[in-house]
Amino acid sequence: MGTIKVTNIRVYAYHGCLIEEGKIGSDYRVDLKVKADLSKSARTDNLEDTVDYVHLNKIVKQEMAIRSKLLEEVAKRILDRILTEIPIVKEAKVAVSKLNPPIGGNVAMVTIEMSKKRS
Repeated sequence: MGTIKVTNIRVYAYHGCLIEEGKIGSDYRVDLKVKADLSKSARTDNLEDTVDYVHLNKIVKQEMAIRSKLLEEVAKRILDRILTEIPIVKEAKVAVSKLNPPIGGNVAMVTIEMSKKRS
């Protein structure tokens, strides 16, 4: 078993419960960690035998483009797509962070983390 991480994917999106968040938008950071059997790709040196992190990045950007009130809903969609579209992945973990959230204080970011295993 091996691990592939894609860290600090930056996206501008329109998530949040406030009407203003849907109009103005905000900066987000997404971090992914996936576990898969990487022994075959280590032997073959072929991209089709591993988890393509370009594909992971594409999933994140597409799902972040769909407005949601809660970051949990976005994270669930990202996890579902990873496990549906990339059969080699056995487990995935995603952290979605809203940078400079509008919560009435000097807060760098709020983050939700979720994980899902293949059943």
